[in-house]
Amino acid sequence: IFLKEHGIKLERTAVGDRYVLESMNKNGFNLGGEQSGHVIMSDHATTGDGVLTGLHLAAEMARTGLPLSELANRMQATPQKLINVKGVDRAGVAGCVPLQEAIKDAEAQLGDTGRVLLRPSGTEPLVRVMVEAETQEVADATAQALADVVARELAI
Repeated sequence: IFLKEHGIKLERTAVGDRYVLESMNKNGFNLGGEQSGHVIMSDHATTGDGVLTGLHLAAEMARTGLPLSELANRMQATPQKLINVKGVDRAGVAGCVPLQEAIKDAEAQLGDTGRVLLRPSGTEPLVRVMVEAETQEVADATAQALADVVARELAI
């Protein structure tokens, strides 16, 4: 919402720095990042660099004379729910028709006020279900409904 209000284009990519950087290069962007905290500033580096990010934040604080808390208050966090579903066949996510239908239904209900990200973890034996929505209640309910489908359809 904040980005749209300020005329800033948002491009969503697959999870992973390499996909973020690929999209940045393709679209001519010089700033990209992931929810995990990785921030890529391609004018300075092609990988996420926490020290560089911190220095840029400090420079912005110095430029504006505002504390970080005040700068952060300019953005409103989108309500989000993350559920890790364990004990499931994470390799079956893409091929599970009932699950793919449930995802499409959830995305249709959320419209452009939210999003669904459902993917197998690359580091743990589980499937991550993440939903962003206009309200916390909608995010919670939608994520739980999808997690229930994952648990039921992909149980091992």
